[in-house]
Amino acid sequence: MLALQRRAVILDLVRRDGAVRVAHLVERLGVSDMTVRRDLEALARAGSLEKVHGGAVATATATTGEEPGFEAKADLESTAKAAVATAAAGLVKPGSVVAVSGGTTAYAVAAGLRHTPGLTVVTNSLPVADLLRDFAEEPDGGAPTVLLTGGAPTRSASLVGPLADQTIRSLRVDLVIMGAHGVSERAGLTSPNLAEAQTNRALIESAARLAVVADHTKWGVVGLSRFAGLDEIDYFVSDHSLDEEARSVLTREVGRLILADPANA
Repeated sequence: MLALQRRAVILDLVRRDGAVRVAHLVERLGVSDMTVRRDLEALARAGSLEKVHGGAVATATATTGEEPGFEAKADLESTAKAAVATAAAGLVKPGSVVAVSGGTTAYAVAAGLRHTPGLTVVTNSLPVADLLRDFAEEPDGGAPTVLLTGGAPTRSASLVGPLADQTIRSLRVDLVIMGAHGVSERAGLTSPNLAEAQTNRALIESAARLAVVADHTKWGVVGLSRFAGLDEIDYFVSDHSLDEEARSVLTREVGRLILADPANA
């Protein structure tokens, strides 16, 4: 069970029962005490629950109808995301340096990079960093080297702000895998979070090539802050449900449009 799957189970238990104990999670998930505590720490950083001695409890914000956190969004369009992730992972070359942004689709791409030899991953995503750290603990080894940018976490568990931006601007990467809240012909790539948009921009400027991963539901959505135009995109990876108008615009504007086949996920 991957870290994201474990954390989804933990959240379900917390939301159902209001609290959960570490000992119960160890037995339920079949993992070590340390792994459970690391999962609880990650969920607490994302604001999804509150850690207490021996376990965790639900937070007030978890049921107030605010923007969903990372785990809540992970199950949306899961088939399309899996197809997009498989296609995008194929763009990554062994021995390269890759940046992976926040977001659940970018996370799915990272999950497909576990056996890419000699890879270095720069990320501002706490879930991506935790995922790759889990891979490094597996007996077969060979997991990518990870550099976490630092910064202040958003609701979606992305690190943003001046510290993240400064770190990213000091780096040069071969390819950035970038998720997006919304994509449109006029607005380009957008985010509802101003600080996250700024950090996304820093990631793009640090990279030789930009690969955007976005399922069909992101087309036509416009967030508050724009961080890139369509003409800056080298690869736009989406799924077969993308409508004809979007396909026409993207074929004209981006370097290459890739429509992933769910059968290959």
